[in-house]
Amino acid sequence: MTPRANAVLLMLIAVGALAVGTTGFVTHAPNRLVTGISIPLWRAAEPQAGAIAAMGATLLATAFLPARGWAARLALIAASALMLLSLDAAGAAARTLALGAPEAARTLLGPAFWILLLCAALSILDALQRLEARAAARLGVVTGLAALVAALIFTGRLDQISLAREFAGRRDAFVSEFVRHCALVAGTLGPALLIGVPLGLLAARRPRSRAPLYAVLNGVQTVPSIALFGLLVGPLAALASAVPFFAAVGVHGVGPAPALIALVLYALLPVARNTEAGLRQVDPAAVEAAFAMGMSHSQVFWQVELPLGLPVFLAGVRVVTVQTIGLVAVAALVGAGGLGTFVFQGIGQYAVDLVLIGAVPTILLALAADFLLSILIERLGR
Repeated sequence: MTPRANAVLLMLIAVGALAVGTTGFVTHAPNRLVTGISIPLWRAAEPQAGAIAAMGATLLATAFLPARGWAARLALIAASALMLLSLDAAGAAARTLALGAPEAARTLLGPAFWILLLCAALSILDALQRLEARAAARLGVVTGLAALVAALIFTGRLDQISLAREFAGRRDAFVSEFVRHCALVAGTLGPALLIGVPLGLLAARRPRSRAPLYAVLNGVQTVPSIALFGLLVGPLAALASAVPFFAAVGVHGVGPAPALIALVLYALLPVARNTEAGLRQVDPAAVEAAFAMGMSHSQVFWQVELPLGLPVFLAGVRVVTVQTIGLVAVAALVGAGGLGTFVFQGIGQYAVDLVLIGAVPTILLALAADFLLSILIERLGR
């Protein structure tokens, strides 16, 4: 029987080919404020363009082969090579265009590059799914790709790309804001768990409390994040002015205080819901058996309910973590700092690469957190 073609892979190849054929791979401009000239892949980096085409053809061939086995492994290798070749091609194009160009000239990454990179990443995920790769295998693939990308960066092959040049000029500020971003995420998760878990326990133990509790938490979720940050500025400024103690400990109308309060409020609903769901999915027979053995309520919770409901609870933590990483970027609007600082600076200066300095690490941080927590949940669920 002829194997059925992989529709997902065919769509990704078609999207990538269309992007390469109709949009620019890089854009060269005399400075970062000018639109510049769009340059296609085959003109920007001719040697790498041939290799990219070969990897695309390999992926296309694997789409018509059996879904699993060596064909999926070949697709994984081809997609990984496609991702690395795209990065190397962008670096090569930037180095070539920098020769003889003024210092202010910039080589920006074009739409074809980003679409090709995304298609390669999704092809890698598709191959891993077809291989039914376990957590260790997925972690190994991601770690290996990250190491190879790091090698391209540290060997200087990407240094002439505008994004890398913007980063080089803001390295110290980036490290500071990245650490602050992570600190705000951690500062949100701690209180959210301390408050949200007892609320979930309350909803599970006392069903009458569920409706009013979730009505309040759902109401918080309906408020736009920017609006909630703004609503907290006035009351906190007044509180800091009226009570010097709060001002002394860092509570002001702007800064981390309104950001953390808003972020914790947003995090409570998924934590509470998944805590309740985790407890409710525990087999009642296991709980009854634990009580029959003479366990107390606290012992049943810690030794039976919590271990059995932990995967569902961690799924809520996973959602909250990814959500918080994204919302912290918005919190830069109230002076909380974090990677969102670069995003809003870039928007104000019409500098796309400055926006990307904040946006790309935020996305990667969210993906990394989601990936690691998904692996942990998978292992605990076995």
